[in-house]
Amino acid sequence: MMQDKLISLYFHLCQLYDKELKWDCQRFTKNQADPKFSDCELLTCYLFAVYEEGKRQVSEVHKYILKYWHSWFPQLPKYNAFNNRLNQLNGLFPKIVANLLTACPIEGIDDQISLVDSLPIMTCSGKRRGKVALELCDRGYCSVKGIHYWGVKLHNIGFRRPGTMPWPEYLMLSPASMHDLAAQRQLLEQLTSRAIFADRALADKGLHRRLMQHNDCELLTPTKLVPGQSQLFRNWNKAADTLYSAAVSSIRQPIESFFNWLIEKVDIQNASKARSRQGLIVHTFGKIAAALLHWFF
Repeated sequence: MMQDKLISLYFHLCQLYDKELKWDCQRFTKNQADPKFSDCELLTCYLFAVYEEGKRQVSEVHKYILKYWHSWFPQLPKYNAFNNRLNQLNGLFPKIVANLLTACPIEGIDDQISLVDSLPIMTCSGKRRGKVALELCDRGYCSVKGIHYWGVKLHNIGFRRPGTMPWPEYLMLSPASMHDLAAQRQLLEQLTSRAIFADRALADKGLHRRLMQHNDCELLTPTKLVPGQSQLFRNWNKAADTLYSAAVSSIRQPIESFFNWLIEKVDIQNASKARSRQGLIVHTFGKIAAALLHWFF
């Protein structure tokens, strides 16, 4: 069974590589144009080890392939070369994720309802100053855990699937300090003819009005306290606001389950071993791609 999965993954990546990926990693020197250990083999080793054995670090992936699958990959390079080449191919992983999102056999998608949320991906604690991928990472605050951290946010806009986790439509990264509204505004303005369920961070009257007028979309968020509003008026609407917020939150809750599933399967939130922007991209989108293989197979 494991051999069948490995072969299926390899052939799928080979087809995708020949069709699309090879144009993003062309080599123009004679010595590197045709490496003995191909890019498809490299991608297969990483994704298979993360998916099948739950390996979290690149060093663990290399040790696993070397110990159990070396006869299948006799040209496997040493760890340093393996890791360097993996980082050089970081730009391929978002495209692999996009391909898997369309290739996986998913049923029950409701394209009239979108769910929106974000997940912090932490490179180090907020007590220290981060030194990794500073062109992308900065210091932010996670209100769920009540901690400051250095890293990025993973934003997800997904189609609702009643009774189970939503299916991602858009996935993107932003600096940890960037507000969810600023990060997701451009994506939200591309959506059309649907209801969008989000948290209070996206409760913006201007955005709600534009989506209604130009995109035929309705943005639904839990109620937010209005600055300067009298306590009497708040108490008057408290029961209705509480019921409405509970209804919106119950519909949006499955997207939090999707992030919890990613954390459980591939430990995506912990990026403390990433040492560069390329490594952070590999960690984030490589882990997402490996998690999606649970649906692919």
